[in-house]
Amino acid sequence: IVVVGVLDGEEEEVEWKSDKVKGMVISWEDFLKSGSEEDGSAPEPIYTAVPFSHPQFVLYSSGTTGMPKSIAHGAGNVLLQHSKELILHSDLRPRDRMLFYTTCGWMMWNWMASSLFAGAAVVTFDGFAAYPKLSSPWDLAEKEKITHMGTTPRFLQACRKRVRPAEDNDLSNLRVVLSTGSPLLPEDYEYVYSKVKDDVMLASISGGTDICSCFALGNPLLPVRRGELTAFGLGLDVCARDLDTGTCKVVGEKGELCCVSPFVAAPVKFFGDDENKSRYRSSYFREGGDDNSDPGVWYHGDLVEVTGTSGSCGGVVIHGRSDTTLKPGGVRIGTAEVYRFAETVEVVDDSLVIGDQIKSGLRKGDVRIVLFVKLVEGAELTGEVEALIRKAIRDGASDAHVPALIKQVKDVPYTKSGKKVEIAVRDLFAGEEPKNVGALRNPEAFDEYRAMAEEGL
Repeated sequence: IVVVGVLDGEEEEVEWKSDKVKGMVISWEDFLKSGSEEDGSAPEPIYTAVPFSHPQFVLYSSGTTGMPKSIAHGAGNVLLQHSKELILHSDLRPRDRMLFYTTCGWMMWNWMASSLFAGAAVVTFDGFAAYPKLSSPWDLAEKEKITHMGTTPRFLQACRKRVRPAEDNDLSNLRVVLSTGSPLLPEDYEYVYSKVKDDVMLASISGGTDICSCFALGNPLLPVRRGELTAFGLGLDVCARDLDTGTCKVVGEKGELCCVSPFVAAPVKFFGDDENKSRYRSSYFREGGDDNSDPGVWYHGDLVEVTGTSGSCGGVVIHGRSDTTLKPGGVRIGTAEVYRFAETVEVVDDSLVIGDQIKSGLRKGDVRIVLFVKLVEGAELTGEVEALIRKAIRDGASDAHVPALIKQVKDVPYTKSGKKVEIAVRDLFAGEEPKNVGALRNPEAFDEYRAMAEEGL
């Protein structure tokens, strides 16, 4: 690890607290000396000029729905996009401190690293975030005087029932809390402002590995509203698009998240693709020349709704992935709409929902909603608990959202970037073998679902 000192010429002694990095870290000056000339002088580094969109790094999709995509992102593209998102949208300033709980394989690692360009410091953490206790991340935020803390809805939901940072920690330096990986529930907004800190900017952000950035995120000039992403990103021609008409939906209607004009964060290419970029183009664009064709429009794969609370630029509600949309009786329901209310029930620790195709009877070919729930330790899925879950969903959403079946499970499978794998579970119950299960964070969770699929629901 080569450390380049950029603290305005200041010298600062750093104590390395992890044995894993001792002996692996040298300064930029010592690194140059390692290639000393014959006279002992350090060689001048050789820099190579490259085009703006020269590939800087490759990110891989999870591969749970097919062959992983090897997505190449351009050097200038990423730096420009990240600078906009960090400095303007996230209010990151010189000498701020950014800590985002992420693996090195998730795009948030690359996003966090770009904080250095803003003159901020990056604080990294090695190990399980909630060890030795669930409050450990908040303790670290206090100790390291973190100004920007990034996490996931899953972590905030776990904290919501057990951790009170506002009472137990000094978070006076904390200005921004970022959350991504899945939609942030309205109750999580309430938790952050009542139990963490009442004057932070809470920004739920949404984008993906495909663009290594965001389509919707925070905005320090606009109010934060519970259950909503504040606004679309600057310089992005984004809307909720009607698949049938190819037009942007009006305020308050669900549609496909699309970017209808070229944008700087689009990936350069897929490695291993053909010269026509066939896989790249088929992944994001509809250019078949038929009635379903929509050339030049980027289809991101999320089901979204523009609320209009922030004018034409937002707010934004993410209802879930388009390819996991539930359609009982033809009604389009996002998975997040079910999670939002199911997980308000006290004994529900986590959940996963799929649309299961009905194979016989009068409703053959229709879809029924199946909800899998992980309950808190010691709880059982009794008739009373089922009734509570159904009531919470019915009262909060509608009768159409109420699951036909509710099943108790020991765990919910996640990707390493913290996303529930609804598609892989749905495929199991459709008789298809999910792909690349070993790449999940907890692949052993699949055994229980596989057994249920073999027995039949």
